[in-house]
Amino acid sequence: MTFRSFFLAKEFVKKHKVEIISASYSHVMNSPPKVKDKFTKEEVDGVSFNWVKVPQYKKSKSIGRILSMFIFLKQLFLIDTKKLNRPDIIIVSSISPFPIWKAYLWAKRYNSKLIFEVRDIWPLSVIELGGFSKYNPFVILLQLTENFAYKYSDYVVSVLPLAYNHMKNHGLKKEKFIYIPNGIEIKEPFVSSKSYSKTFKVGYSGTIGIANALNYFIEAAEKTKSLDIEFHLLGEGPEKSKLQNEVKSKGLSNVYFHKAVPKDKVQAFLSKMDILYIGWHLSSIYRFGISANKLFDYMMSSKPIIHSVLAGNDPVKEANAGISVVPENALLIANAITTMYNMSEDERSVLGLNGRRYVEQHHSYQLLAQKYESLFD
Repeated sequence: MTFRSFFLAKEFVKKHKVEIISASYSHVMNSPPKVKDKFTKEEVDGVSFNWVKVPQYKKSKSIGRILSMFIFLKQLFLIDTKKLNRPDIIIVSSISPFPIWKAYLWAKRYNSKLIFEVRDIWPLSVIELGGFSKYNPFVILLQLTENFAYKYSDYVVSVLPLAYNHMKNHGLKKEKFIYIPNGIEIKEPFVSSKSYSKTFKVGYSGTIGIANALNYFIEAAEKTKSLDIEFHLLGEGPEKSKLQNEVKSKGLSNVYFHKAVPKDKVQAFLSKMDILYIGWHLSSIYRFGISANKLFDYMMSSKPIIHSVLAGNDPVKEANAGISVVPENALLIANAITTMYNMSEDERSVLGLNGRRYVEQHHSYQLLAQKYESLFD
């Protein structure tokens, strides 16, 4: 699911009645909910979910995904709102921005406050990352939707700190913009009771997709194969088989792939690693900032981080939690890994604890929910 919405809702339910209306399928779901009817209600850890049945699709870049977006919007018009609580606040959280059209009508009917949350800037993301033309009919519809959302929402919340630099060019007033980053549910540090080999381990956890630029991670593994270093990737995604074939063709024996696990098991994997890796592509879209959930998972594990990034912000650098290098450069990634490899365990521990303190101070969902709730009054 979209964990941001879920964990914020877990905080909101302490004071408010909360309903999440979500599509039954997304390519980021490891275990989609089982739904038979058009609308299925389910409670997950005290949060009420209303699953809207949509067809499954195979790839993130596909007609099937676009079709799913429109079916979800259509189904929103068929929901019997009498079965839901009368809303005081309606939050529309993209990936797809299209639900803003129905949410606006609900807000007018119920005199509700309307908040539009931007996690990915559409259509700019599909233009700069997906290579779509700005004259593509789908892109034009996205642009009309974005402009509409900025005009008629009471607030626009974004996880990207510099997103207003883009939004102001599409009609958003400065006083409407609120920055609330992604976060994490703060828990006690995971302590493993098992003993593991002394081989130095570099870990990656998350979706194995194009956006994660993991081919450079594999190249870095090839450049450091003479050292006692293992590279571990936990997760699923459309690029996994391609990367596995690349590892096989290069004859690398220091790279290991692991199946995805439930989110509450991820920290057990991270605890076995000595350092962690996250990478991005070299793209102008990141000039507005980044806010990856996995980055905060990494920080909570108290492990130092190699961050391959060029963006409007860099939490790893801000927290002094590791080494940052420019993206799409396997040699620099390999050099950073080697630098960490040659550090003492105490030196790496200091970097890891810096990250843990940073995420506790700035990214706990308890704090982020309080900032959100200040918009409700």
